[in-house]
Amino acid sequence: MIKSSSLPFFQAMYSTNRGTVGGFFLAGRSMVWWPIGASLFASNIGSGHFVGIAGTAAAGGIAIGGYEWNYQKSSSSLICTCSLSSKTFSIPQVVTMPEYLRKRFGGKRIQVYLSVLSLILYIFTKISADIFSGAVFIQLAIGLNLYVAIIILLSITALYTITGGLAAVIYTDTLQTFIMVVGSFILMGFAFAEVGGYEAFMQKYMEAIPSNISYGNTVVDPQCYTPRRDSFHIFRDAVTGDLPWPGLVFGLSIIAMWYWCTDQVIVQRCLSGKNMSHVKAGCIMCGYLKLLPMFIIVMPGMISRILYTDVVACVVPEVCKRYCGTAVGCTNIAYPKMVVELMPNGLRGLMLSVMLASLMSSLTSIFNSASTLFTMDIYTKIRKRPSEKELMLAGRAFMLLLIGISIAWVPVVQSAQSGQLFDYIQSVTSYLGPPIAAVFLLGVFCKRVNEQGAFWGLIIGLLAGLGRMIAEFAYGTGSCVAPSNCPFIICGIHYLYFAMILFGVSAIVILAVSFMTKPIPDVHLHRLCWSLRNSKEERIDLDADEEQDKEDPGCCRKAYNWFCGLDQQKGPKLSKEEEEALKKKLTDTSEVPLWRNVVNINGIILLTVAVFCHAYFA
Repeated sequence: MIKSSSLPFFQAMYSTNRGTVGGFFLAGRSMVWWPIGASLFASNIGSGHFVGIAGTAAAGGIAIGGYEWNYQKSSSSLICTCSLSSKTFSIPQVVTMPEYLRKRFGGKRIQVYLSVLSLILYIFTKISADIFSGAVFIQLAIGLNLYVAIIILLSITALYTITGGLAAVIYTDTLQTFIMVVGSFILMGFAFAEVGGYEAFMQKYMEAIPSNISYGNTVVDPQCYTPRRDSFHIFRDAVTGDLPWPGLVFGLSIIAMWYWCTDQVIVQRCLSGKNMSHVKAGCIMCGYLKLLPMFIIVMPGMISRILYTDVVACVVPEVCKRYCGTAVGCTNIAYPKMVVELMPNGLRGLMLSVMLASLMSSLTSIFNSASTLFTMDIYTKIRKRPSEKELMLAGRAFMLLLIGISIAWVPVVQSAQSGQLFDYIQSVTSYLGPPIAAVFLLGVFCKRVNEQGAFWGLIIGLLAGLGRMIAEFAYGTGSCVAPSNCPFIICGIHYLYFAMILFGVSAIVILAVSFMTKPIPDVHLHRLCWSLRNSKEERIDLDADEEQDKEDPGCCRKAYNWFCGLDQQKGPKLSKEEEEALKKKLTDTSEVPLWRNVVNINGIILLTVAVFCHAYFA
């Protein structure tokens, strides 16, 4: 029953049939709860989070830890969101969000839209932020120039290959999660020992003021370098707070829905579970792990400000530029500096290697995914019937273009949101993610929503989000010392409030257009929306007439399929009974009553722990 949980990581690529969609993409739906939970955590928390969260904590206190907790609605909504996405995608037997939306709405416009938006998000958040955070680690560890570190990072990444399918990735994530958590706890221990304990930490943080607070004849405003008076409070003023509590509670729910319900990385791991109880248990494990960043990332980031005040908390532009290469502040180096300065040599090397290995693996996956998205979903719409060689050349050329744009965007990442990487990532997702969350939520729960409504809701939402993002970056987000000249009507609304407004506007447009146009007949919606999820009637796919006979792939495609484990002929030939059993396994969402109750009770315990943590730090 639990044989797959004892498989060694090295044998993962051989334990599942990589020649089938269920085997390669969903690990044969054989994953048990603990690898799922560890992989969810590792997929969410990477080097960008260690750099970004610790940096924001050094600048503003513990509120960003509440951000992590509220991202999952006190960690417990992770259970609901992952379970919802698992049921939504399992019942119609789909693997990706675009695939689900194509079955739900039909047509190709939404698929192309999601491909373009994914590329935008890859460039502006994942690739740029990951390259920057990895380069910061290399820069501090070896003392190299930031851009030399970026070149080295990308050169090593080019040597990485991932051929094991999802099973190997999940086991890799599990190992990396263990090392990251253990290493982070050790670093936390060194940090608190260095600062003198928790009480001393609270006192010394409020006194961590840099010695250099003037340049030329200008004296910096005290609010720019003095720790906030609410540094040890999670919930902050709705108007003047850097992370206002209504945005933290409601705005993050929208971003969390977009991330945990529709992001392919998260959904794929949930779909790999043996059954719904294992999925829920994995989500609960991830929920417990998501309670840790407050203690293993946020507080060490704040301690870094205490230990290296003049560097981490610098405010004079010339001084900051000398320390970290950017004039708006050096809080992003808070965590990497502690790793380099405080940890013993062996542990320091282990932490650096794990973070960089995780980073480079994710970069490789992103590059391949982005190249595939462009080549198959966009380039083939521009060029009809391109040759195999042309597709390969287009994919590689686009990858080089992607890397070039991402490197060119690094200076923006450095200086955006007062130099706080995590705030930058969340602001961009707040401008682009809410329309997708609105389409997903209404598509699942409102069968009256049709393709026209979904498409125009996405387009209006995209234009509004891009308008805010482009204006903000055109004016520059500035810093406390040199505020931006961006008009209040454009940039004055906090990005979490903007996410709430954008979600509401997108939902209104979706519903308005849908009710003014023809509904989709129920015959196309069986098991695709919540009210028809248990329907036994046969469904006629909206895109059934667009299905084409598969062409015999060329030599290059055959070699690519073999290398990546996509060769369907590698899978064993199944009998009709075995095919039916496999289909039932991939779509089964039932639970054994005993384990369902055990998991639900643990979910309540997790919620109680999360509420207590919120109340204690509120």
